[in-house]
Amino acid sequence: MRIYVAGPYTKGDVAMNVRSAIEAADRLLKAGHAPFLPHLAHFWHLVCPGPYEQWITLDLAWLPVCQAIVRLPGDSSGADGEIVEARRLGIPIFSSVDAFLNADLTGQTQ
Repeated sequence: MRIYVAGPYTKGDVAMNVRSAIEAADRLLKAGHAPFLPHLAHFWHLVCPGPYEQWITLDLAWLPVCQAIVRLPGDSSGADGEIVEARRLGIPIFSSVDAFLNADLTGQTQ
């Protein structure tokens, strides 16, 4: 499944937030899923900086093609906004990688 990974980026330690998101995405990948990780824009932004809104717009363009969203723990207005949009689109929301991996996804398209 295509899984959108949402979580803290700018609040707290940015490097640790990116690392945690990469580790979560790696678990999803190793479980056979295709994670979309907005946090990777961190590296793009280092080379070609852009305004916050540019990155949010890019991220939200990918959300509708994802089949689920995993919300990583931590305070994040950006991730909270992604959850609001996922709800509007009817995309299943999971509170952690474990919650997603342990869910009964019978009937879900892979």
